[in-house]
Amino acid sequence: MTVLDWLILGGYLGGMIGLSIYLGKNQQNQEDYFVGGRRLPWWAIGISTMATQTSAISFISKPAFVALKPGGGLTWLQYEMAVPLAIIAVMIFLVPLFRKLELISVYEYLEHRFDASIRYLVSGVFLLSRAFAAGIVVYATAIVLSVCLGISLWLTILIIGAVTVIYDVIGGMPAVVYSDVIQMVILLSGIVICIVYAAEHVGGFGVILNSLPPERLNVLDMAHGLGDGSETPFCGFLFGGFFLFVSYYGTDQSQVQRELSAESIDGTKRSLFINGISRFPLGVLYILLGMAVGAAYQLSPELQAAVPEAHPDYLVPQYIMLFLPSGLRAILFAALLAATMSSLDSVLNSLSAATMRDFVGRLSVLPAHDLRAGKIVTLLWGIFITIFAFYADQVSDTVVEAVNKIGSAFYGPILAAFLMGILSRSATTRAVFTGIVSGVLFNLLLWAFFPDVYWMWWNAIGCAVTMLLTGLHSYLWPKALRKEILPYTLTRGEILREEHSWRWGYLTLLLYFVLIVVVLFWVQAVIGGGN
Repeated sequence: MTVLDWLILGGYLGGMIGLSIYLGKNQQNQEDYFVGGRRLPWWAIGISTMATQTSAISFISKPAFVALKPGGGLTWLQYEMAVPLAIIAVMIFLVPLFRKLELISVYEYLEHRFDASIRYLVSGVFLLSRAFAAGIVVYATAIVLSVCLGISLWLTILIIGAVTVIYDVIGGMPAVVYSDVIQMVILLSGIVICIVYAAEHVGGFGVILNSLPPERLNVLDMAHGLGDGSETPFCGFLFGGFFLFVSYYGTDQSQVQRELSAESIDGTKRSLFINGISRFPLGVLYILLGMAVGAAYQLSPELQAAVPEAHPDYLVPQYIMLFLPSGLRAILFAALLAATMSSLDSVLNSLSAATMRDFVGRLSVLPAHDLRAGKIVTLLWGIFITIFAFYADQVSDTVVEAVNKIGSAFYGPILAAFLMGILSRSATTRAVFTGIVSGVLFNLLLWAFFPDVYWMWWNAIGCAVTMLLTGLHSYLWPKALRKEILPYTLTRGEILREEHSWRWGYLTLLLYFVLIVVVLFWVQAVIGGGN
């Protein structure tokens, strides 16, 4: 790294803090801090949501999966195919009602519809799982950057944590959204630069295809994933992925909070529409990056020596260090930092919002106090995540894997709780609580005793078990309909009437899903290595 590289990185980090100071100067209350006064433009929210999906783990691990990791290859393209269908479901069944209720924490809905116990349960699960996962993401990124940049691990963690916490505490949701827009531009620029340089380095796309092992060129794994041991099953990605993405975009505070920041329901839907269209092309970019840098690895003894066999995630950062010129090298490492910060800033703000609204905020009555307390809670969560990242090296790989999978154990049952509340007027509090606990326990049973069931299926299975048991419990032990729950439910007539204006948008997403599947089969037919 040259002086120019360090100046570019320093300018980027300083710019993020300066932006937050500018955006945070007019905040008056929690609504300004957590949802931007519900005045943020839809295009910025859409890009910000997309940026959160592109963590540094994606930038580092997805190309490494394509190029080097055992069992890896182009099958990762299947991962994004269910997103357009999931976005349709979120736009129709979940977000419009949340917007009408003017929520800040999405878990407020569960108390309105059921009672506080469901709200505490689901919000508590979100807080714990998101905080620990964020700490591991920071650590995993920092350890790669520290090795490649030649600086200590503790300093790398401190820089990532401190800068993100500072601009998040000062600027709140507006800083999160607009910084994510800038970071997304940097990230996309970095990916494209790296692809172009790597392709030129090896001699073109034809050389790239010829240099990769044939088995890595398979796009489709036509397995079901229900006991066949497949790690990339088509059916698992399609059906399990659908429920995963519906729950993620529709019930996860880190995503929904931004959707609640738009100027209108239509603005929220436009931001989601952007994500429904953009996720697959972004995945293609990661695949191309993995193919190009993977080809460079196959042809470069120097790069092979720099990437330990046990650490394939070093592939992209080491390629940047070895082959990109000064200046561009800094842009690429800024892209890695941007990818990490765009995920961490969203987590911090959502952790603070859920903590304040679902727990601490119940004791607060003054808007000014709420704003100050919200910033303090954001700071405390940032400190916790950063400290946890310092000690994450003492966490076993099994625990890391568990944290990454734990979301899928809970996502399905949590989604079921929201769906039963919105779509069923007979669902009772006790039935939903029983259903959630049963659904999670069933998923944990699959995890412990049926490892050949692909983890993405847990989202669909957990949702089905929870809805089935909730419906059965409510039928066997019914309660009289309470009129006060009517504003928190939807009927088929309401859905058809209110969604009529978006019918062409939904049709576009549906046809886009079909196009994605056709493209997957076409690419498999053209370059697939056979399997």
